[in-house]
Amino acid sequence: MYAAERYLSLLERFSGVAAEGSPVEATLDGIAAALFCTPRNAKLILRRMQEEGLIEWLPGRGRGHRSRIVFLRPKEPYLMELLQAEAEAGNYPAAFELIGRHAGGTSAKERFLEWLDGRFGYRKEQQQGQPSRDTLRFPLLYGVRTFDPSQLNYALDAHVMRQLYDRLLQYSEESERIVPAAAHHWSVNGEGTVWTFFLRKGVLFHDGADLTSRDVAFTFERLRHGPNRWLMRSVRSVEAVGTHVVRFHLHQPNFIFDRFVCAGAASLLPEGLRGLPEEEFWRRPIGTGPFRLLKHTSCGLELGAHEPYYGGRPYLDAVDMVVLPEGCQPVKVAPSVPGLLRIRDGFFNEPETAPPSEGWSSIHNVNHGCAMLGWNMNKPGPHQSEAFRRAVRMILDPSELLDELKDKSVLPAYGFLPETSALRSPEPPRPDRLRAALREAEYDGTPIRLTTVAKYKDEVDWAARKLAEWGIRVETKLEAITSKHGFREADLTVWCIVIAEDEVCEIEAYEHGDCILGNYLTDDTRSWIRGRIDAALATPDAVGRRQIMRQVEEQLRDDGSLIFLHHQQLSTYLHPSVHGVRLNRLGWVDFKNVWLENGLAAPELTASELRP
Repeated sequence: MYAAERYLSLLERFSGVAAEGSPVEATLDGIAAALFCTPRNAKLILRRMQEEGLIEWLPGRGRGHRSRIVFLRPKEPYLMELLQAEAEAGNYPAAFELIGRHAGGTSAKERFLEWLDGRFGYRKEQQQGQPSRDTLRFPLLYGVRTFDPSQLNYALDAHVMRQLYDRLLQYSEESERIVPAAAHHWSVNGEGTVWTFFLRKGVLFHDGADLTSRDVAFTFERLRHGPNRWLMRSVRSVEAVGTHVVRFHLHQPNFIFDRFVCAGAASLLPEGLRGLPEEEFWRRPIGTGPFRLLKHTSCGLELGAHEPYYGGRPYLDAVDMVVLPEGCQPVKVAPSVPGLLRIRDGFFNEPETAPPSEGWSSIHNVNHGCAMLGWNMNKPGPHQSEAFRRAVRMILDPSELLDELKDKSVLPAYGFLPETSALRSPEPPRPDRLRAALREAEYDGTPIRLTTVAKYKDEVDWAARKLAEWGIRVETKLEAITSKHGFREADLTVWCIVIAEDEVCEIEAYEHGDCILGNYLTDDTRSWIRGRIDAALATPDAVGRRQIMRQVEEQLRDDGSLIFLHHQQLSTYLHPSVHGVRLNRLGWVDFKNVWLENGLAAPELTASELRP
């Protein structure tokens, strides 16, 4: 690569409009300047390029005889070879850097992305002298933000952590109940204040060490600091009772603490992070999950199967997630070359398609959560008037948004959960009530600052246009998803929450230190909600808890603090040779159980990022 990049730099500097393979005049000093080196080093570089068959160097002999250089490899085909070689070796950062530096004036970027798209999916790969590997490779628009469970806040991070770490228990979406994970049994006293968990024996970390109760105690005590401290709010102490028993003592009742330990933030870590500094440990984190981290760069990450996983070795040998830089989205796969799995997710805003051919089955799932608009109640502005917020809610009818988006993969939302929304119907328009609310609010034309991330641009444009019809001025701004400052300065924001594990995730949305919802509420409202949460946790009956939490949701909806927009429906077409595919509530395909039936010819499994 050292000589290759310099070859491209000289080619771009000196070839100009000369015919391919024709000698081009070039002085040694000019070459040294182009390569930012001394003439002596330039001679060494030229010699190396000649040895690799890239150039022919014709030094000028005597006064008046100019040196000349012949470029033996045309730029675009040579650049394509380099890009493909780097991608095949997993060096995606180097490939995208080459595109940024040298793809100008060629179609190499488009050709490479089309080639790269063909590499995405489920493939059997083999290197010389190595056994074949079943690899699932797919693109992402952005990478993992953290491997630290105590900082967990995003669906992609949560999904990756499910692969790397175990939790004491896990919530089964199929049976809608808690099932064993790293703990094989658990119990609670009658008051809901003492919970005891019994660990499996033989649960191994990726470095071969056994999971013990001391690791569990360390994991949970660590959560007392950071945005996920809500998990420990009612916990007085964590006690390691012997090697494989851990006991939690609570200072107030929590009859669903077993669901709390299912949360992604409760992913189990080794005691003391193996004595490593935090920064060093998170570069290569150690868990007990079905996959271990092999590589992590700015352009993605690679996971490898954890062979001795207590829950059974994954069928996949590797999972390769490639983060595509802005402007490098993959080319749409041609219908004539279908993969084994075609996921419709809204990532590329493609229209709904029919199955690629007969025999393919379809899988559907509604993402458990919703996209919504929320007011920043800690900012001054017209939205401090409840009448104004109610007026805006009446204007922004989610059923009208769906007509605008013309997207069959979204459903109108009237609450956090799809099952709640299914019980409601669109409210008939009442212009008289709307005008009355605006008069009561005494709106003076102050513009509303509406901020969101790029994927909700259509929703924001629709909202701004609808509000403008009623004389409400809106200034829209698209921010990076990591821009906390931008969202805190906004009056109104569109965001999405994913409630992957039912009521606990709803509690998390209110109490997480970095969640937009909790940060947009006033101290008084948060205090009231916390009281309602405590009342729900102290209620042994699930129906009673649900009623209490619905009170909170209805209050925020009715006073206009939240305006629910839509639920995302996910769907896939599945080739008959692919097994173990299921869309989970995080909107992802679970990696561990995906496998390809032996003996059935199928070139690839095409997958793209599922929008959370």
